[in-house]
Amino acid sequence: MIITVYPIQKKGEKMVDANHKYDVYMKKGKLKFTPNMPDYDKAYKGFKWEDHYKELDWAPGKPLNVAHVAVERHALGPNANKTALIYVGENTEQRLTYKELHLLSNKFANVLKKYGIKKGDRVFLFISRVPAVYVAFLGILKAGAVASTLFGAFGPQAVKDRVGDAEGIMVITNATLKDRVDAVRPEMPALKHVLVVGAKEQMPGTISYEKEMEAASNKFTMEQTQPEDPCFMLYTSGTTGHPKGVIHAHMAILQEYMTSKWVLDLRPEDIYWCTADHGWVTGIAYGILGPLAVGTTILLYEGRFSADAWYSTLQKYKITVWYTAPTAIRMLMKEGKDITKKYDFSTLRSIYSVGEPLNPEAIREGLDMFGLPFHDTWWQTETGAMMITNYPCMDIRFGSMGKPFPGLAAGIIDDNGKELGPNEEGNLALRPGWPAMMRTIWKNKEKYDSYFKNGWYTAGDKAWKDKDGYFWFIGRADDVIKTSGERVGPFEVESALIDHPAVAEAGVIGKPDPVRGEIIKAFITLKKGFAPSDKLKEEIQQFVKKRMAAHAFPREIDFVDSLPKTRSGKIMRRVLKAKELGQPIGDTSTLEND
Repeated sequence: MIITVYPIQKKGEKMVDANHKYDVYMKKGKLKFTPNMPDYDKAYKGFKWEDHYKELDWAPGKPLNVAHVAVERHALGPNANKTALIYVGENTEQRLTYKELHLLSNKFANVLKKYGIKKGDRVFLFISRVPAVYVAFLGILKAGAVASTLFGAFGPQAVKDRVGDAEGIMVITNATLKDRVDAVRPEMPALKHVLVVGAKEQMPGTISYEKEMEAASNKFTMEQTQPEDPCFMLYTSGTTGHPKGVIHAHMAILQEYMTSKWVLDLRPEDIYWCTADHGWVTGIAYGILGPLAVGTTILLYEGRFSADAWYSTLQKYKITVWYTAPTAIRMLMKEGKDITKKYDFSTLRSIYSVGEPLNPEAIREGLDMFGLPFHDTWWQTETGAMMITNYPCMDIRFGSMGKPFPGLAAGIIDDNGKELGPNEEGNLALRPGWPAMMRTIWKNKEKYDSYFKNGWYTAGDKAWKDKDGYFWFIGRADDVIKTSGERVGPFEVESALIDHPAVAEAGVIGKPDPVRGEIIKAFITLKKGFAPSDKLKEEIQQFVKKRMAAHAFPREIDFVDSLPKTRSGKIMRRVLKAKELGQPIGDTSTLEND
């Protein structure tokens, strides 16, 4: 059932959501299955990472290669003939078993060795969602090299900023994207090889993936990497400067595996669909490595987004666990609930969200559309795996980030590193040392060290924790708005806006104001059937004012056709603010429409 709960505010105690109500989805008695982690409190209290080493077929002091955990041990065991990957392309479908994926990645590792790729070399994947991504990624790890992925919509400058900075030795691409690499190849002197997948004929200055794979042996002795050796590398952008190369070690697989098992609740019999592209950390950690480590079957969907296409995919392939993003959820919501009545979602057991905080309205809509609540998950490129999440066994408080994963210590701290109590707003922080934590930033120790202070890793997010240990997101530290002396989180205002029946998406910023310090300004896209008007603007303002507070409603509203987003789906508030104030918008290589 769904019940409404009003937070209890003690006299004199500040509570960030004192003017809000929040819904709670009670899990007790509702689940039709036993989760892999049936009791959060019990698991958290007694958890030790080392108790789960054996599940990776690994012991301390022994080499650890992620490719062994993800594919080799399955291929050499009872799961050899089990389907690892179902690829769904335009008018095509391909299935690979764990054994086939193992042998193909062996072949690719031999191709890499043939061209002189050695342990520690950076090899980039700049390619669309095709099976070769899995083959090449695992082959890179088997060869002991460092795998790095690029989103397929990147332009030449974004490619150069990443491949050039990392001194990449090889880029694996396809005929469609090769021209973008060629455009900046002279500016990347370390780049020796460009390997092209799917080319109809040999292209000048490149290596043919198909020809090399056909000639390569499927026998390969895996590089004996250590747990702390570099495994994969991803670039993340900030408000200023060039993207930074975040490096993760092979040890990250422990946390990616455990969170796949206990948060996503994956089992070998599942058909699992993660909609994230491999160019982002979610696409690596939970589109490739974690699910394969569990031994589940992964759906790889290459097609474009549409409600009908996605719903058809969920139904046709009998998806049991689905991991997607708030942007996609809101786009599905925009199409309305009636369309869902044409499809059968009865195989779905659990559904999840990642990329940005999930608004309460999306959870309510998920219940109406799928009969299941979306579980929000919070983590970052730098953390390497899920950190604070909602679990199948745990009640969901709509809009909450959830609770820390077992083995992790999270807190809310002030600017001096002092831990704050319940309902106090502060900086979201984590005690460092978790398995998937980034090990360094490529050639930028100063940037890496800036994340750690007073014994904490600081995430750059503002949040608070309630008395029951649930964490609540307020906004990025540089996004929080101070208006009329009061601090307002943009996420809270956006959530209230999206509750209005006319609003599809919303982005909120603070705009300088001589009287109030800042005012709240909202940029809104409307659902089908609604048109911009001054009357609708006033209606939305009053709607938010009643739900929040007199100071916490948008005094300015712009109706827009679309909002600037990263290609992973996050609304770029800094871009909205920079454009509004006529300021430079910084690095835009991750913008969806750049």
